[in-house]
Amino acid sequence: MGERTGNDHGSLIKQVLDDGAGAARSALAASWRRSMTLHGLDPEDRGRAETLTETQLREARQAMEPMVRAAEGALDRLFLAVGETGCCVLLCDAEGVPVERRGAAADDDTFRRWGLWTGAVWSEAVEGTNAIGTALTERRPTTIHRDQHFHTRNTGLSCISHPLYDPWGRLVGVLDVSSARADHATELMLGLIAATVADAARTIEAQAFRQAFVGSRIVLAGETAERNASALLAVDRDDLVVGATRAARLALSITDERIAGSLAASEVLGAGSVEADLLEAERGAVRRALALNGGNVSAAARALGVSRATLHRKLHRLGLSGEN
Repeated sequence: MGERTGNDHGSLIKQVLDDGAGAARSALAASWRRSMTLHGLDPEDRGRAETLTETQLREARQAMEPMVRAAEGALDRLFLAVGETGCCVLLCDAEGVPVERRGAAADDDTFRRWGLWTGAVWSEAVEGTNAIGTALTERRPTTIHRDQHFHTRNTGLSCISHPLYDPWGRLVGVLDVSSARADHATELMLGLIAATVADAARTIEAQAFRQAFVGSRIVLAGETAERNASALLAVDRDDLVVGATRAARLALSITDERIAGSLAASEVLGAGSVEADLLEAERGAVRRALALNGGNVSAAARALGVSRATLHRKLHRLGLSGEN
């Protein structure tokens, strides 16, 4: 779409929505209809963006603290990748509120004016069609480019958002990259940024999962691993699944009820996969015991709680006998 402003933009939206089948044919039109009829918004409303109070923002940040902690490195890397193109990076909660942000100091005034700042509210109910709010509503990656936004005041923005799920598979927020520069917002550039945002979102989910299940073995969920590195299982010492990311839940039909019912990893991964993983875990434990005891087999056996003869048999079975 070419850029429209003022009454032209509002007229475009109303014209599309006057076509009763428009919302059925277009996800964008469906979002515009929600904005106007469900939320009662006016596309020509030029009011200021809604923002939280300092207390409300502090509470929102506290609720998102585990995801913020998991996201720090990914946010830094994402900003390094897109910052020079005039973009800012936002980590938002499930209400569409940015709680963490990365941006160039030279662009701060611009993004503050647009409301792309911590504490602003970008839910679809407040701002109408926008990448953050619409991604949360539709639970899918979303790009909203310039006059695809519902509010006229937002038609200078190009925004790319990807939903984020917590370690228990619940929608917890979105990762967003936004730009207010028309010269960089080409279709090719938006596509490249969308792929980068998706990779960063998967990295954040995987890191949050590892932090939540620190005492468990983290296992890639079989054949899905090549397609989605965030498809992870947490497995305890009894080979029971104690956690699964949303990607793993979808791929392997895992639910909270199945996990609560003592779900064996072999049931969802296949015995061969689990046996290989357990063997590698045992090999790692033996190697660590030997390393901590300077290669002394007797001392390593005591540390592992087995006899020296048993440890020798393990070394042979694990293919480690040549290391001593």
